[in-house]
Amino acid sequence: MQMIEMGRRGRNMAVRTKLVAGNWKMNGLREEGSALARALAQRAIAAGGGGLACELLVCPPATLLVTVGGLLAGSGVALGGQDCHAAPKGAYTGDISGEMLVDAGCTHVILGHSERRHGHGESDAVIREKILGAWRAGLIAILCVGETQSQRQGGGAFDTVSAQLAGSIPSGADSANLIVAYEPVWAIGTGLTATLEDIGAMHAAVRARLPTGVRILYGGSVNPQSAAGIIGLGEVDGALIGGASLDAESFWAIARCCS
Repeated sequence: MQMIEMGRRGRNMAVRTKLVAGNWKMNGLREEGSALARALAQRAIAAGGGGLACELLVCPPATLLVTVGGLLAGSGVALGGQDCHAAPKGAYTGDISGEMLVDAGCTHVILGHSERRHGHGESDAVIREKILGAWRAGLIAILCVGETQSQRQGGGAFDTVSAQLAGSIPSGADSANLIVAYEPVWAIGTGLTATLEDIGAMHAAVRARLPTGVRILYGGSVNPQSAAGIIGLGEVDGALIGGASLDAESFWAIARCCS
């Protein structure tokens, strides 16, 4: 059984490029956001084609998208949004559409993050409509799923994540328009990290419920010290980074773990 699993993981890794994505959340004014973007662009340009074995993506606040996108131009670092509305336009004060993100230079958008699910009451149905809106605009959706500490302690982690996947992913999903990020809620911003065994088991369970080739990232207090072990797991296709993405050196160190 173990040999079969290892063989399957090897075949999967051969066709999936790793991705390291930075979620800046509600952090960064123009000066500091520009400095961070410049530092990342300089590193990426200096590394050229052979410096990293992964793709890079940063998702700054909406106020910084155009500024950061301009500074990253030509570096190979992609730009993403942190959320989008399901509709292309309309009377939705404070919201931003997928089309607006594309107009600002984005190729990706994070949807269903636990801070949206728990802080803004977003249901799987709402997230599903947002994913459809992202696809309509031509964006790659990064769907976040994950269980709370009480759900894990109560033995419901796998059921919780399975339900989120089933309720959030529309038909038509494939490796070209969807990425999934598994982020245990109890590990986000807490300094806690799931064990490698738990991460590998959940990623394997998630992969069994996804179309072939869809990448799965891990998120939850990933830092340069923990990244190598996590990203080295056969079922893990990269990482969605929070706090560590606000420091260029730390973010770059995590990206280098993909080699």
